[in-house]
Order: sequence, then C-alpha cells, then structure tokens
Amino acid sequence: MVIKDANLEVIATRRSQYPDAGKSEFLLVGRSNVGKSSFINALLGRKNLAYTSSRPGKTQTLNFYFVNSNFYLIDVPGYGYAQVDKKTQAKFGMMIEDYLEKRDELKRVFLLIDFRHKPTEDDLLMYNFLKYYNLPVTVIATKADKVGGSKKQKHLKDILDTLDLVVGDDLIVFSSNTKLGVKEVLGKIESLIEN
Repeated sequence: MVIKDANLEVIATRRSQYPDAGKSEFLLVGRSNVGKSSFINALLGRKNLAYTSSRPGKTQTLNFYFVNSNFYLIDVPGYGYAQVDKKTQAKFGMMIEDYLEKRDELKRVFLLIDFRHKPTEDDLLMYNFLKYYNLPVTVIATKADKVGGSKKQKHLKDILDTLDLVVGDDLIVFSSNTKLGVKEVLGKIESLIEN
C-alpha cells in the first residue's frame, strides 16, 4: 500500500461527531507515552501529521485521520498517565467505550506496547477489555530500535507471555525511527479493507 494522502478529518468526543462515510476504521490504543503519534507519522510517511508532544496525555479526543480517501486511523487518549485526574480518565474511558460498543466500521484495534518493558497492568487490562468486546487485536511493540539484538527474543517472550494472545490476534515489532514493521502494518490494513 502506498500512502498518497492523509489528513486529520474529524475530532470527536461523542458518537454524533463520528464520520459517516462507511469506511473501514482502525483504532490505536496505548499508554500515554508509548509513541502513538510517532507510529501514525511513520505509518503515513509524514513528519508532523500527528502532533508528538513532550507532555504525555495531550490527546483528549478521538482523532480520525482519513487516509487515501479509503480508511480511518483513529487515535484515542492514552491511558495510565498519572497526571490526568481520575474524573478526566473516567471521561476518556467512557468516550472509548462508547466508540467500541457500536462501531461496525471498526476492522481491528492496534494496541501499542513499549517493546523495552514488560506489559503493564494497564496494558493487560486494555487487552482484556478489547477481548470482552470480541475485537481483533494486533499488538504493536514500539521503540524496538532501542532494544539490543540479543535481548529482542526475551522482550518478545515477555510481551507474549503476559498478554497470552488469543488465536487470531498477532504482534508486530515496530520502530518509527527505522521504519521496522511499517510495511507489515500497512499490509495488514490493506488485506482487512479488501476483505
């Protein structure tokens, strides 16, 4: 898949604001500092389409990026960031749940996890939450370039052992710096749109 055009088309906080184009959608979830913006920029071959911030917890809406006039990548507020108060966290949770409950256009969820660390309790909760809704998940192990060659297998095993992926879910090792995994993710999106 070649990315010809991509833009932030819709910023939503409620269902009535979602696009109604009937196009395939792919949801991105992950901890606040896992690199969701870098993932979007690397995937779409842009420098600053998704705004990367030095302050985690910046995304506070559902951001619908329209790609190739064909599908949406949706960035949602990150979880597990202590500086966001409980009330705001609960609001984010409800916003995401509202989307997940009744969105037929959703083809797959990309759960971003930092490859350098064992998945956190929040990561595991999110994976189980997605499974509660029977959603297909691809785990994206970000920042892979920061893990040395000999340690890669151990880190991979830690993630797979902790999450215990169900049949049909998979994992892609990813780096926004080296573009490792970009072709794989785009290939997955392409095959899911065609089906």
